[in-house]
Amino acid sequence: MNVAIQIENLVKSYGSNTVIKDISFAVNRGEIFALLGTNGAGKTTTLECIEGIRKYEGGNITINGTVGVQLQSSSLPANIKAIEAYRLFCKWNKAQINLELFNIFELQQLKDKQYKEMSTGQKRRLHLALALIGNPDIIFLDEPTAGLDVEGRVSLHSQIRKLKEQGKTIIMASHDMAEVESLCDRIAILKDGKIVFIGITTELTREMGKQCRILIKTERPLKNADCEQGYWVFTSENIGDTLYELLETCKLTQNIVLDVKIERTTLEQIFMDIAREGKS
Repeated sequence: MNVAIQIENLVKSYGSNTVIKDISFAVNRGEIFALLGTNGAGKTTTLECIEGIRKYEGGNITINGTVGVQLQSSSLPANIKAIEAYRLFCKWNKAQINLELFNIFELQQLKDKQYKEMSTGQKRRLHLALALIGNPDIIFLDEPTAGLDVEGRVSLHSQIRKLKEQGKTIIMASHDMAEVESLCDRIAILKDGKIVFIGITTELTREMGKQCRILIKTERPLKNADCEQGYWVFTSENIGDTLYELLETCKLTQNIVLDVKIERTTLEQIFMDIAREGKS
């Protein structure tokens, strides 16, 4: 079976407020799948329903494999030591206490350090190590690199890629579009409790990112254009034709061109457009 997680017609409400509205999708074995959405879109609630942390009112969730869940930063007692947390989770998971994960995530020097004394990066590494106790098939990561510096993000991304190479299925929530483009095989975008896009990132940028911006700086103003930091801004789906017309106009009017920049639509811009307007 190639499907690791199957969600069918999932519905979740808080009182009269329905936050997950009849959504369906599948996550394949061995892929990194991201749930995206602005605050309140329903991504964390969806993850919690799949993880079994939260009850739901309708639909079916099928999980084919064992599960590991990355904790959030406030999930451990302040005074617990890293090695104590590790032993506790081993007991919960009925797993043998093996410190190999401490070596993998460079936690050996931190084993007697209290949780409250750890940096954000150290906590994230500990959370991931705890999620991997028992060698789960499916790993849930909720904002895995939030609050990390560049070095910490690079290190954690490397570990996530290694997990994929081992055949693990990873489902994650993230606000970081660069992270999503770098790591994920497919994404689903949630808006108001509904999925408004599901597919690969290149499909999204190809489908919705056709327009680019041409920024041109000239000695004199250009008509019918907005100005942005000294550049006149034009949008177009055909860079060549639009740029040729602009340069030809400048030549005919003897308006000297000082600089030209072309900006393609980024995944982040597309995501924000979808989050604001939705997509059918």
